[in-house]
Amino acid sequence: MRIGIACPYSWDVPGGVQFHIRDVAEEFIRRGHEVSVIAPASEGTEVPDFVEATGAAIPIPYNGSVARLAFGPRVNHQVRKWLEAGSFDVVHVHEPFVPSLAMLALMSAECPVVSTFHTAIDRSKFLSLAAPFLVPVLEKIQARIAVSEEARRTAVEHLGGDAYVIPNGVNVEYFAKAGRDDRFAGPGPTLAFLGRIDEPRKGLPILAAAIGRVREQHPDLRVFVAGRGDNAEALNVLGEHADCVTFLGSVSEEDKAKMLASVDIYVAPQTGGESFGIVLVEAMSAGSFVVSSDIPAFRAVLEQGRLGDHFANGDAEDLARVILAALAEPQRRRDTIEEAAKAAWRYDWSTVASQVLSVYSIAIKTATYDLEDWS
Repeated sequence: MRIGIACPYSWDVPGGVQFHIRDVAEEFIRRGHEVSVIAPASEGTEVPDFVEATGAAIPIPYNGSVARLAFGPRVNHQVRKWLEAGSFDVVHVHEPFVPSLAMLALMSAECPVVSTFHTAIDRSKFLSLAAPFLVPVLEKIQARIAVSEEARRTAVEHLGGDAYVIPNGVNVEYFAKAGRDDRFAGPGPTLAFLGRIDEPRKGLPILAAAIGRVREQHPDLRVFVAGRGDNAEALNVLGEHADCVTFLGSVSEEDKAKMLASVDIYVAPQTGGESFGIVLVEAMSAGSFVVSSDIPAFRAVLEQGRLGDHFANGDAEDLARVILAALAEPQRRRDTIEEAAKAAWRYDWSTVASQVLSVYSIAIKTATYDLEDWS
């Protein structure tokens, strides 16, 4: 099958949507399908052979973060050329309600279209105002996917209709085989945090506020912080406890996997705006015990606390309490890690990609194409 995938966000700055698109494209190609991805990317950006770059994107505040998007006549012309040259059996647009080249691909596509909604938002002025204009465009979509119940809720509440819930995928075996790395170990307990360190909703200040109480019982605590952002600002947030923190900056996939496989606890203190929790699944796959905020998306991944521990969202005191309790119960941590590692396989690309291909088949049949089931 010839599959076209439209990525709304710039390939220059890696993020969850870009990783999702990259990994599912590679899995489709491994299965023998022809795949072309179109995405914004500045000149000189290294992209896979299957990605067609449309040039630089513009940073725009969106959902508590900064999205780098490409839109306008020039990009629209490139998208139209890509669609014409591709002669795709199906086009898969991600985040179709974001003003980006994915929306342009949806508007111009003449073949069956599948969309994936990644975002979870409680309220959105943009979507509330734009919904009357977006709904007619979204009617071109034959089948919708949401990466979680939270993402589905956002799409349904703002745009109507419904969506198949298919989670983000993870290369579970890759993380499971990462192995322990002494760089991320210590004589005492070790914690890890992954996310933009200067983005408040990622929750580093909450973890920073909890460290002092944890160090009262574990003075040899080490904390590894991986992610882009201003280290100087983070040092100010950490204050007197900065000496136990190692800033790693942006890490490679290999180092991320090794870090998750080595630390005692992976801490996810995000305060909201998360539709899924892919890094939780990566941590589960690597064999790390997960402590996360109790936001709905994370409760779903950890099965309401069966596969890890939750603390009250935004409450540093409660986070410290939960971390200390987990450190005090090594056997419970081991048992939970074992269960979580088994559960992570439901998110492996071998399963997730098959589910996406099944939706492609539905979309093609809905559009009255007489093609075989490609799944």
